[in-house]
Amino acid sequence: MTYYVYILASKKHGTLYIGVTRDLVRRVYEHKTKAVPGFTSKYGVNKLVLFEIYDDPATAIAREKELKKWRRDWKTRLIEEQNPNWDDLYPGITK
Repeated sequence: MTYYVYILASKKHGTLYIGVTRDLVRRVYEHKTKAVPGFTSKYGVNKLVLFEIYDDPATAIAREKELKKWRRDWKTRLIEEQNPNWDDLYPGITK
């Protein structure tokens, strides 16, 4: 089974959200449509800017927790290494 750690942003250098899920397309869709009230719907955080793929839940959860402890500039650098323009990656995963 595949697990995803993902980072959403409100805009380039905006508010960030880090999560983990088994179904990345469904989960990002929920964020985009504000289907679940909470942090991302309140602050408009719905742009998928980074995701990582893992084979087991323990590794994915550990990575999510690790990223949440990182300083903001480290998270920004990680995003910009893989997605320098902070493009929304969601359209590319729904094909």
